[in-house]
Order: sequence, then C-alpha cells, then structure tokens
Amino acid sequence: MPEMSTPAERAAALRAEIERHAHRYYTQDAPEIPDVEYDRLFQQLQALEAEHPELLTPDSPTQRVIGAVLDGLQPVRHAVPMLSIKTETDTTPAGALKFDAAVRNALKLAPDAPPLRYAAELKFDGLAINLRYEAGRLVQAATRGDGETGEDVTHTVGTIASIPKQLRGTAAPVLEVRGEVFMRRDDFEALNERQREAGLKTFVNPRNAAAGIVRQLDASIARQRPLSFFAYGLGDVQGWDVPPAHSGLLDALAVLGLPVDTHRTVAEGGEALAAFHAGIAAERDALPFDIDGVVYKIDNRALQQQLGFKSREPRWAVAHKYPAQEQSTQLAGIEIQVGRTGKLTPVAKLQPVFVGGTTVSNATLHNRFELRRKGIRIGDTVIVRRAGDVIPEVVGRVPQPRAGYVPNFRMPRACPVCGSQALRERGSVDYRCTGGLFCAAQRKQALLHFAGRRMMDIEGLGDKLVEQLVDGGIIRTLPELYKLGVVKLVELERMGDRSAANLVAALEKSKRTTLGRFLFSLGIRHVGEATAKDLARHFGALDRVMDASLEQLLEVNDVGPVVAQSIRSFFEQTHNREVVEQLRAAGIAWDEHDGEADLTPKPLAGKTFVLTGTLPGLSREEAKEKIEAAGGKVAGSVSKKTDYVVAGEEAGSKLEKARALGVAVIDEAALRSLLA
Repeated sequence: MPEMSTPAERAAALRAEIERHAHRYYTQDAPEIPDVEYDRLFQQLQALEAEHPELLTPDSPTQRVIGAVLDGLQPVRHAVPMLSIKTETDTTPAGALKFDAAVRNALKLAPDAPPLRYAAELKFDGLAINLRYEAGRLVQAATRGDGETGEDVTHTVGTIASIPKQLRGTAAPVLEVRGEVFMRRDDFEALNERQREAGLKTFVNPRNAAAGIVRQLDASIARQRPLSFFAYGLGDVQGWDVPPAHSGLLDALAVLGLPVDTHRTVAEGGEALAAFHAGIAAERDALPFDIDGVVYKIDNRALQQQLGFKSREPRWAVAHKYPAQEQSTQLAGIEIQVGRTGKLTPVAKLQPVFVGGTTVSNATLHNRFELRRKGIRIGDTVIVRRAGDVIPEVVGRVPQPRAGYVPNFRMPRACPVCGSQALRERGSVDYRCTGGLFCAAQRKQALLHFAGRRMMDIEGLGDKLVEQLVDGGIIRTLPELYKLGVVKLVELERMGDRSAANLVAALEKSKRTTLGRFLFSLGIRHVGEATAKDLARHFGALDRVMDASLEQLLEVNDVGPVVAQSIRSFFEQTHNREVVEQLRAAGIAWDEHDGEADLTPKPLAGKTFVLTGTLPGLSREEAKEKIEAAGGKVAGSVSKKTDYVVAGEEAGSKLEKARALGVAVIDEAALRSLLA
C-alpha cells in the first residue's frame, strides 16, 4: 500500500484494495494474493478505524460480509442472515485463552466462577452453503453471498453425493442446514493433474476449486468433479425442535442423515480449547481436507443469545487460525529436477518463506505450460502453497510490474543428469529423460521396478537395500545386480549371511523368467504388465520387439501411437540396448513358447473394477492381480463404464461417486465369489 498523508486517505485506499481482492476471491474465484495477505490488509483497516472512530462507516468491509451474486445465477434472500465469525490470528494457545477471557468478561463472570462449556470443531476451507429442506426434502441450496443475499446453486449442489435429498425422520415444514462444501486434497490433486494433462487452467487451492465448481452454470461439470460437505449449523427453522446445546445440534443433524465431521469435542474452559487447538494442529497434515483453523462456540444456545452480535460477528464464537498454508515470496531461480521415473520438473528456488508450518525454499512449478499459463518468470513475487504432506507448489504470481524484460523459461532438450535426449510425448505436457536404464536419477526406481514381484520377482531386494547399493556406489546399472556375491552383501549394514545367501539365490532364480515379465521389468514408459504380455505374444522374441517399427508396434493389441512411440524411443537409445544385452549376457533367458496365447478361462473378461479402501484379506496389489488374471480390468477412477466398485474399510470419494452413478458396490467376499 502506498503511504498516504492522512488517516482518511489510508482508510479509503485500504477499503478500495480490500474490495478489489474480495471481488477476485468471492465473485471471480480467482484470488491474486494469499489469504494471509488479505487478512493483513483487513487487520490494518480494523486498527485504523479503532484508532480513528470517526472514519468508521456502515459500508466499510469491517462492518459487513463481502460477496456478490454472479451473473447468470438467481439471487436468494436469506431468511436468516449468513454472517461471518471473528478471526483470531494469534496461532499460539494464547488465542484460545484470549477468547475465553473475552466471553467471561462479556458475561460478567467472577474469576472463581465455573469454566464455560464450549463446542470446538474444525474450520473447513471451503464454501459456505445454506440447504433449505421443506417437509424433509431438499428444495434449494444457496451460497452465503453478502450475508443477506446469496446465489441459487441447487443445480450443482444437488450433484454432491454426500448431501441427502431427503432427511431421515423429520417432515418439518422448514429446516435450513448450513455447512461447508469442500474438496478433499486427493480429489483436488487428481483434478489439477487432469487439468494439466489437458492443457487447461489449474485451480489455486481446494477452496478455489470448490467455489468455482459450485458456482458453475453447467451442472454436468460439477458431476465430473467430486465435492464433499459437512454440516455445522442452522438457518431458518419452522416446526423442528432445536437442541439446547450446539454439540447436541450436531448430533441431531447426523441422525437426520447429514454428514457431520467427527473431529469435534466439548471443552470446559480456555485451557481445554488451547489443548484442542494444539491436538488438531498435530493432526492437520494427516487430514484428508484443508482446514485453516478451529472454531470455538459457546455450547449453550441460550448463552449465545444472551451474548448476541457485534456488527457482523457473534460474540459467542471465534475462528482460531493456524499458520497460513499460502504465502508470497520472490522466485530467485528455476532448476530442473529429474524424477525417479525420468520426468523433468521445473523447481522454483525461492527466497525462504514460512508456510504451512515449515520454512520452504523449493517448490514445484509442475511443467513449462503451467509456467506460461500463470505468467511466472524469474524475479516475480509468487504465491507458494503447502498443505498437508503435499509437495510445496507455486500456484500463481502477485501482479506487479517488472523492472525490465525477463525471458520465458525454456525446458532443456537433454537430461541434466545423464545427457540423454529429453522428449515431450505427443499429447503430454511433461518432458522426460529417455535414459531409462542408464540415468542415475532413475537408478533406484529402475532397480525396484526390475525386482518387483510381477517383474523379475527378486525376493529380498527392497527399498532399504536398494538405497544402500546405489548410495554406496555398489550398483550403477541393472546388470551389476547379477555380479553381487555373498561376501559383498554381508559387508552392507544389517545384511547377515543367511539374508545375503537368500538374495543371491533369488537373483539366480530370477534368471529363468518369461519374455513378458522381462519386458515389463525394463520400465518402458506406458508399458504395463498387460501390454508387455501382448508384446511377447505378438512378436515372440525380444529382438523382434527391439527392432520393431512404429507401424509394426501399432499392430499389437491395445498399442496406440503414444505407447508405440514410447517403445520405439526407448530402444533407439544405445545405452538402453546395451543394458538389455548385458542382462542377457548375465544369463537371463526365457523359453521360446512364452509368447503363446494364454487359453485359461477368463470369468471376468470385459469387466471393469475400481478398488477403494482397505480389504480385510487382500492387499490392493493382490486384488488387482487376481482380477487381471481372471480377465478383468482395474481402473483408477469411477465412471459410468465401471462394472463394480470393490469397497473396503475407510473407502473414500470413489465409493460416494459409485453410489451417485448407480455402480454396483461389492465387498471382498463378493469379489472372491466372482473370481470363483
């Protein structure tokens, strides 16, 4: 903010800046600055108005809820205003104690009076929604808007599987339920990955994504993008007995069939609130969704009414924040990181910034197209996001004029680790190193993949041992595995004589394999187990696969242009062919008839399955293996083409989507019956 000569000028400038950013955030769902920067502007205005009360006006952002109705959506007048609550930005336990002291003071309680009873719950980072039920049936959903008037979003909210269309056990004339629509982190990451692969705009954060989806005019788009909902309060109520305590209200909403989060408690006094804040902080990264704080409310509703409101905020509630998950800092440079699978990723080198509870100096930029789309260049002030255990990422730039011309970043044409050619596949946004079996950055991944149970099946060659072999410089290429002896292995930490002998025996045993397994073990991009078997059946010999032209590869079942080009590019690299020859020289071999067709009956042929949750007797990999062996296909996401969803404990959004689409949901016992 520029320095102004008078408090009135500073207040006017702050109001204009807050209004501009609020319009970007609430109306356009396209924020330019992190929430923490917006909060700082808001707090500056609050402090200025407190210091100069004559500047306080009824239309100030500090005195009302900011929001506007989007063109194309119908306005909805709220029967009971949807107001916001006060934010406590002191992220230490003192924030909870401060609220408790303020409430006790407002109630004129003596110092030795019993502690107050509070309901403590999570502050979800999503979009506030009012659901209106009449005679138990959902008739309307509306956004908060400016608190008095919101937007009718019934068409999109109706696609959210977790929101019941009919309440259980009530036919109250009117029951308005308020809560938060949000997007889980895994669904958000999957959505952005799909957007990146399609060359489309990505979303800044799950809240931004949820708001944009709910406020879509086209409900079909919302159906394709999974959202979730938690209820936390009421609006207009007619003909329904409201429980006398807020904690009891949440229990009652759950009985009606509404989703209510379980991370909540009843706390006695300020110390208990502080303990809840600290406990949730320890769990925050493990939660499947974003929160930016916790909420404390006086549990007794009669006391809530006694305390009342101050301007736009209730005196009986507060949102106690956590450290921000988004911050702004300067982009000092861009480097290329080569991943375990050969993907080249531009990485931002940042001026260190404290975000999401830790100091961040590196963040992913995803790919060149994301850089161009967001207009990010070296020297810019950028917004960095870190939530949960997700890798920190640069989600945008803060619009500011540059001092001079700064060129766009360009991806290298060669791998910075091994010098192999770096290519971008047709239809893909990512560049990849073609070094495969040769590139040092991919060495550990190549070894682990090669040794996998469905590849060369080298029992005993796990993550820790591979790390020791690679980090110690003992193994540099795959063929060197077969030169390992017991003596060399025993020299490694935690490797006894028996374990070493067992591993050497497993290596020797792995030399007798099949052509399909061997092709799969090479880790060729896009060549999975099924494709490797198809290649083996079609060509019958390794040399014929290695020398096949694009046209010949396209003749193989389910091999399209992208897969064919990937196979061709892999075997065009001289060092990849050299590794293959060295593996054959080490004694790896297979019978000539390995390419013959498998005539075993396939009871699940043509059926598509999706696995979700934890099954009691099968790992995810074992279930997948059994389904594919029976001729079925295992997909990663649920669609109308899915035949069965196999659900175990803690099944997530895939189960919700299956129910919404009417896809058959079965358990492990039913899966075993199908397999039999």
